[in-house]
Amino acid sequence: MRSDPRPAPAKPFTALKILIAGGFGAGKTTMVGAVSEIQPLRTEEYLTEAGVGVDDPDGVEQKATTTVAIDFGRITFDEHLALYLFGTPGQDRFWFFWDDIAQGALGAVVVADTRRLEDCFPAVDYFERREMPFVIAVNCFPGSRQYRVDQVAAALDLDGGVPVVLCDARDRESAKEVLIALVEQVRRGRQW
Repeated sequence: MRSDPRPAPAKPFTALKILIAGGFGAGKTTMVGAVSEIQPLRTEEYLTEAGVGVDDPDGVEQKATTTVAIDFGRITFDEHLALYLFGTPGQDRFWFFWDDIAQGALGAVVVADTRRLEDCFPAVDYFERREMPFVIAVNCFPGSRQYRVDQVAAALDLDGGVPVVLCDARDRESAKEVLIALVEQVRRGRQW
């Protein structure tokens, strides 16, 4: 009996898409940059006088730039699997293209800043309405009020089962733990 001389079919490449969302100045761009293995694509522009009265800088007065389209980063696991990270803009004037960004996403991370917790309500509502798995990543950094995860979950009126994870968006390992929590959330909701 002869063996088949044809090579085995190549395993297909799979790219999984995750959104990083949240309010203005919460740490979305920072998180994408901290965890990405490549220099992230950033579409940040300097804040100008045109944003006065439109963008609310309360609590993030030191912020000098804002994302006007997306941030993009990548984590490669092997030659067949990669994770693509898409950071969304935080201001409501840019929400018109969230549907396009969200198309095909596995799930989302909502970055929450406890100084402005109400800023993540629109992202939470968006993912709940679309029944997209998501986690809350409470960005713990100097100057932010420290809350327990149950307090944040109650303040956001989250459905039971939505994970709330404390993190430091500047720290690669901390950001990776958030992504792991999201993947676990997705796995719980799907039959694999």
